[in-house]
Amino acid sequence: MRHNGKILKRYAVWLLLLLFIDGLSAVLLWITDAQAFGAVLAVMILTTLLLFTAVFCVVCYHDRKKEAAFLDFVNQPDEYYEETLKKISSEAEQEMISQLGQTLRSRASEAEQMLTRVSEYEEYVEMWAHETKTPLSLLTLLLDNRREEIPENMVHKLDFVRSRMQESVNQMLFYARLRGVKKDYLFEPVNLELCVKEVLEDYRPLLEEKSIGVTCQMPDTFVHCDKRGLGFLLSQIISNAIKYSDSEKTAEINIHVAEDQKSKILSVCDNGIGVHACDLPYIFEKGFTGDSEDGRRKATGMGLYLAKVIANDLHISLEAESVCGEGFEMRIGFPVV
Repeated sequence: MRHNGKILKRYAVWLLLLLFIDGLSAVLLWITDAQAFGAVLAVMILTTLLLFTAVFCVVCYHDRKKEAAFLDFVNQPDEYYEETLKKISSEAEQEMISQLGQTLRSRASEAEQMLTRVSEYEEYVEMWAHETKTPLSLLTLLLDNRREEIPENMVHKLDFVRSRMQESVNQMLFYARLRGVKKDYLFEPVNLELCVKEVLEDYRPLLEEKSIGVTCQMPDTFVHCDKRGLGFLLSQIISNAIKYSDSEKTAEINIHVAEDQKSKILSVCDNGIGVHACDLPYIFEKGFTGDSEDGRRKATGMGLYLAKVIANDLHISLEAESVCGEGFEMRIGFPVV
């Protein structure tokens, strides 16, 4: 109906013109004092309305058919739909349709080539990340079996490098996973204490390197979540706490759980350099690193972004509080099932 209204509005001037001609003819008939003036006037007006209605219906049908053909052509700009549209278009429109078809096909080809290159690049990056896990595993095995034969300061440096490389590889793999169409999450009861301890064990070399003390106050708490996704989320939070610890004071990380009727809150607090109040609303944005003067020059801004994305996927809340120079707190909220 709205489409017909637009067409009526477009051709309303012609209806008014016809009615004006009928009115002028009626004036002439009245001046000539025709005996059948009333009947002739009624026939003229009725004929005009019927003629306009018939033309209007034809135009509406033609426009709807043309619109449908145009939408088909835009959605799939191949030669078949182009010819179909040109058959019901004027000669001036046919030339424009041909130019539009060539442009659309050219853009579609370029987009397809770009998607292919991007897909191949993503596959290469994922393959590289998986392949990198092998030398990392060998390095871990070497450090575990030959730790006594390697100087202690060298062991700490190698552990530090291994941990940072492992973290970067995990970030890359999870980023690729999050971009995938299908995500293989397995929601099951997860022991929070065991999950946190596994993450802390992965970061043990970095914690020892920076002499960071960890306090865990966690009762036997279970949450319904994907264990691998939760482990990755926790690893990003622990990594941030380690990276931005304050070297001028004894660094500490405090992990505890609070519970109410609606949710279970896992809190990770540190006494590091914290975040400026003006930066806090943006810490979960992709690529955001904050003030470059507080030790974040080499940051990528991807860790907390990925943590927030996966938290949304797992339907858990992720909130942060901080006082610059005093510390940072991250709270993970799990709904009670």
